[in-house]
Amino acid sequence: MKCIIIDDEPLARMMVKEYLQAYPDIEIVQECNDGFEGIKAIQQYQPDLIFLDIQMPKINGFEMLELIDDPPQVIFTTAFEEYAIKAFETHAADYLLKPFSKERFDKAIQKLLLQKNNAVNNTQAIVETASRSVVQSNRIVVKDGGKIKIIPVPQIQYVEAADDYVKIHTADGLFLKKKTMQYLEDSLQQQQFIRVHRSFIINTQLITRIDPY
Repeated sequence: MKCIIIDDEPLARMMVKEYLQAYPDIEIVQECNDGFEGIKAIQQYQPDLIFLDIQMPKINGFEMLELIDDPPQVIFTTAFEEYAIKAFETHAADYLLKPFSKERFDKAIQKLLLQKNNAVNNTQAIVETASRSVVQSNRIVVKDGGKIKIIPVPQIQYVEAADDYVKIHTADGLFLKKKTMQYLEDSLQQQQFIRVHRSFIINTQLITRIDPY
C-alpha cells in the first residue's frame, strides 16, 4: 500500500513515519508540506492512502481533496475544529486528534483496513459536509490550467450549470469546478446568493435592476 504524508508540521510527519514502521505493508512514497505539494504528489504516485492535515497554509486539507477527482483513502490528522469533527462523525470516518498516541494510531489503521471499500465515498461525503460550514464557505478553490486559484466568494458574479461542472464567473474570467448546482446552492446560501433558474445562481449584491415579467 503506497502512502503519502501531507502535513505542514515536521514533528507530526515524523510521528506518523515512526508509527508506520510497525506496518511493513504500507510504504511512504512522499512527504508534503502543504496542499499544493500534496496534489502534485498524489497525481504522480497515485497512493492508496494519505495522512492529511486539515489546517495548512495556502489551502486546507478539505480544499485539497476537492481538487482531486478520485481521492485515495484518507486518515485525517488535525487539531480540534468543531466543524471538522462533526463532518467526520457524520460519515464514520476516522481522524487523529493531535497529539495522538501509538494506540490511537493503530486503531485508525485497523478501522481503515476494515472499511476500505467505502473509504473513498466517505472521503467525498466528508468534503461536501465540511464545505458547507461557515469556515469553508468564504472561498472556493479551483484548478486553472496547471495552477490553483482561490476565489473569495464575494468576487463571484454568478454561477452557471455546465453538465458535470459549474462555470464560476468573476471579473477575472470564467473558472470550471466539478460540482453540481445543488452543491453550490447549498454552499453559497449563507452568502447572499440566490438560484434564479435551474442553470443560474447569482450574487444578489450585484443586482442593479429587476424587471417584472
